Amino acid sequence: MPFIDCKITKKLTDGQKEDIKSGLGRSISAMHKSESYLMVGIADSYTLYFAGKELASGAFVDVRAFGGVTPGDCRAMTAEICRILSECAGVQPQSVYVTYGGYENWGWNGGNF
Repeated sequence: MPFIDCKITKKLTDGQKEDIKSGLGRSISAMHKSESYLMVGIADSYTLYFAGKELASGAFVDVRAFGGVTPGDCRAMTAEICRILSECAGVQPQSVYVTYGGYENWGWNGGNF
């Protein structure tokens, strides 16, 4: 039950959003999760500041998953996220922050796991 929330400074086309979503869907296996339960949010034209200055090209990505996350899985997923954002949106890895959280309480379809 992963959720990947992407906040990206650039205005994206529908095609770019689709490419990012599809790339994340393929890459979620790095965290031993399935695309069949993956939810992705993409907010483009998002204002981000770094070191007190507005970023023209940058992203903040929050990855949440049911259960625990391991440092190795997170490293592998960060590499994938940075590759995808670079290829699909031209956002360079040095302008991407990624956070991870594992959750024991996760609701879906009227109940909790």
